[in-house]
Amino acid sequence: MQDSLPKHTVVLLGAGHTNAHIIKMWRMQPIRDAQLVCVSNFGIATYSGMLPGTLAGQYTPSEMQIDLVRLCAASQVRLIQAQVTGLDHENRQLLLAGRPPLNYDVLSIGIGSVPTSLPSTNGIEVPIKPMQTFLSRLDERLQELAEKIPDRPWQITIAGAGAAGIEIALCLQNRLSKMSAGAAFEISLVDRSDKILKNMPARTRSLAQRVLEERGIQLRLGREIVEISNSEGPRLDDGSNLPSDLVLWATSATSPPLLRQLGLPTDSRGFLLIRETLQSTAADDVFVVGDSGSGETQPWPKAGVYAVRQGPVLWENLRRRLANQPLIKWKPQGSFLSLLNTGDGRALLTYKRFSILARWCWKLKDSIDRPFMAMYQNYEPAMPISETSLPADKPMYCGGCGCKVDADLLSRVLRQLDNPTTPQVLVGLEQPDDVAVLQPATGTAIAATADFFTSFLDDPHLMGRIAALNALSDMHAKGAKSIGALALVTVPHGPRHQQEQYLRELLDGSLLELREARVPLVGGHTIEGTQATIGFTILGEVDPASMPSKGRLQEGDHLVLTKPLGSGILLAGHSRALCQSPWMETLLDAMLTSNQAAGHVARQMQLGAVTDVTGFGFAGHLVEMLRAGNLSAELSLGAIPLLPGAWELASQGVESTLAPGNRAAESYLQGKASLNTDPRYAILFDPQTSGGLLMAVSEDRLSELLDRLGAGAIAIGRVVKNAAARSLIQLLD
Repeated sequence: MQDSLPKHTVVLLGAGHTNAHIIKMWRMQPIRDAQLVCVSNFGIATYSGMLPGTLAGQYTPSEMQIDLVRLCAASQVRLIQAQVTGLDHENRQLLLAGRPPLNYDVLSIGIGSVPTSLPSTNGIEVPIKPMQTFLSRLDERLQELAEKIPDRPWQITIAGAGAAGIEIALCLQNRLSKMSAGAAFEISLVDRSDKILKNMPARTRSLAQRVLEERGIQLRLGREIVEISNSEGPRLDDGSNLPSDLVLWATSATSPPLLRQLGLPTDSRGFLLIRETLQSTAADDVFVVGDSGSGETQPWPKAGVYAVRQGPVLWENLRRRLANQPLIKWKPQGSFLSLLNTGDGRALLTYKRFSILARWCWKLKDSIDRPFMAMYQNYEPAMPISETSLPADKPMYCGGCGCKVDADLLSRVLRQLDNPTTPQVLVGLEQPDDVAVLQPATGTAIAATADFFTSFLDDPHLMGRIAALNALSDMHAKGAKSIGALALVTVPHGPRHQQEQYLRELLDGSLLELREARVPLVGGHTIEGTQATIGFTILGEVDPASMPSKGRLQEGDHLVLTKPLGSGILLAGHSRALCQSPWMETLLDAMLTSNQAAGHVARQMQLGAVTDVTGFGFAGHLVEMLRAGNLSAELSLGAIPLLPGAWELASQGVESTLAPGNRAAESYLQGKASLNTDPRYAILFDPQTSGGLLMAVSEDRLSELLDRLGAGAIAIGRVVKNAAARSLIQLLD
């Protein structure tokens, strides 16, 4: 994490070949006083050149994927997984769904292309894009076919007889054969052109057609699918039907709908028009690369080789644009090497007018693809940010009250927030004063809690959401009604416009969760510092007579945990670029799951002992409950639910910096020595961020509690009499 906000922001929209090159170069030598932000719908980027080989079983799915979560963490690049809705190129803002616009100084758009639109469909179709989910969607459909159609050949249609359609048709056979020995299937290729590979030399077409015939793949050329009916499969433009159980959509490339929503000039197919410098013809600060761009005077085919060649030119021009230097030009190559995977250990090579089908061609393709991917699958963390990436004229900063964020900046941010209001707020942000004034309900007591932490993700919007949920969790555990929140924020030093962007994202994310909980932001304190921090003081009201406490455990109670453990280990792994994208996805889902519903269930069932599992780790919080009630517990170590990836990282010795301190609770644990080497044992001391609730419930109400809590809640142990001199946790297998 940088200790200051840089002057410039370079944004990559999409992580295709060209933009991935920028991340790789940034890892080697970041641009002075700039940050790089990658915006993507997915945490994984897929290399299209290896998709057919993966379909055929020649590669594992991970071999064709770039883990953007790990790559960006290793390269000190901020990754935002969000849906882009538009572009305000006059104000240089990328518009995002559900969060504030993202300011940029320079933007590079590289979101590729998509097959032409599907006609009306009935669910039997599987589009190739997005490729990140293609294999899982395909396998799900194939599994349905295996269950529904066990007694006749499957009818499979592939729309598009270009390079993608032919590779998929040939490589799909391998996957189908491996799924079920002896499974019967029939594959047809449909294309509106009267030729396959219409832009390829005649010999290439002839060789490809020969392979298709050898493999029994039927061709329906000069025909176009106009509709996929509910009962008769695809209907062609001549009125005939092609019975199909599965339709794969791999037609010629067209522009993603988003490109037409950006307000920039496009060609007739919707691709953004660019100059020789890769800039949009209408915006000097917007670059367009890969399939997303189209030449202003000379269009070129949609092929990955052009995107690869654009990488070094884009990198140079991004640097030059920020430095106000003349840009260099990119010229598309006149010809390129094409290698089509036939799925049988051979490949069809084409270069200019030369074509050959051979096994050595596959070996050549493999020798190109693997090293290419290896460049982007190196997740070793980069060296600490060099001095060249930091501001050249870093000012001296004040402490004390002089470190406050200035009033004008703060006012601008607060005016842009959607803050809920409640009758309990007598004085809040609407009429700011020195203190907030709240009116609790008659007959209740005031409840207050505070929680804050240093930033552990480069996305302030996510950090705001997690911090709000983490702070509210104590109130949910105690059955208290939250009525107001005070924000405690440290914004990194930096230019005012960057601080405003950072603070707005942070507070907007916080209010996304506060609004859901109907808790208004009523005040707080915001300062500048060397490390970003975010947290809240939550004020609320509670009935003291019914409030759960840690000391109300009863002998015989069952212990129920509502969320899996392991967030501390995963975040520690993320800081070393070890946390894989799927692991990060489930980690974020867990941290962004509010404990409000679980707390409501506990309150309705009038449970006496409830706490949330946070920084002191599961063992530490359980020991507090047992000591308060002078009881012990039997804990099933194997029942402890873990977040995906936590076991793997714990096995590697990864742990949070607080974990050694949390091991003070280890003296209260007893069990077989062999259990101490189980990775779950280490996770007992793992500090949790926005963790779940730990509840105690009597045996006769256990089933009711688990049913009401729903999926994810697990009974992990029970409370027993304390027969020793002090409370103990007996670990069982």
